Amino acid sequence: MNFIENADRDMAVMNVAHALTSDLRKCLLQHEFASFAVPGGTTPGPIFDAMSSVEIDWDRVHVMLTDERWVPEAHARSNAALVKSRLLTGHAAQAKFISYYRDGMSAAEAAPEVSAELADRVPISLLLLGMGEDMHTASLFPNAPGLEAAMARNAPLICAMAPDSQPEARVTLSAQALDGAMDKHLVIFGDEKRAAFERAMTLPALDAPIGAVIKGGTVHWAA
Repeated sequence: MNFIENADRDMAVMNVAHALTSDLRKCLLQHEFASFAVPGGTTPGPIFDAMSSVEIDWDRVHVMLTDERWVPEAHARSNAALVKSRLLTGHAAQAKFISYYRDGMSAAEAAPEVSAELADRVPISLLLLGMGEDMHTASLFPNAPGLEAAMARNAPLICAMAPDSQPEARVTLSAQALDGAMDKHLVIFGDEKRAAFERAMTLPALDAPIGAVIKGGTVHWAA
């Protein structure tokens, strides 16, 4: 695992955006398309902004979410809405976006259908992750109901989750799907998250899910 310390958050955003677009270019030189899994939340927005202005073969990039809150896209907490407004603009508007939310279906009902749609897009070409101070990543929350199944080696690509700490049900890529990505990047900001990440590396996977999926990846940090 490679740990990169950046001078500040602006520098981290530029460096991560450059690393991600470079990884996509390399993948597209060897493959017909690249699958790019991205998180929601506040951290990746500026990275998406920087990436969207870069000219690559975006029409060969398939963008998917690491996880999605089970709300319609018009909802303020929709990760799909964030990705469409911040990443899938400019040059990147040509990318194909794979939506998870299914109107009229619960997260648990839709998970098998979404897994089937993703089946020909794994292993994930490029993965961008965030992490909470509780050491969760995607919607793999420590010791949440259903976590053990989502962390299992035989887990489906998409798992439904209903963490007690969150206001809505979710779907998430399983630990196996995340860990199997060809290139992995984690972005964390602040001393608290750095301390949490370092602690996660010493804990069992069910207590600190990030530790189970970032092996062999690159961690980008700034204060």
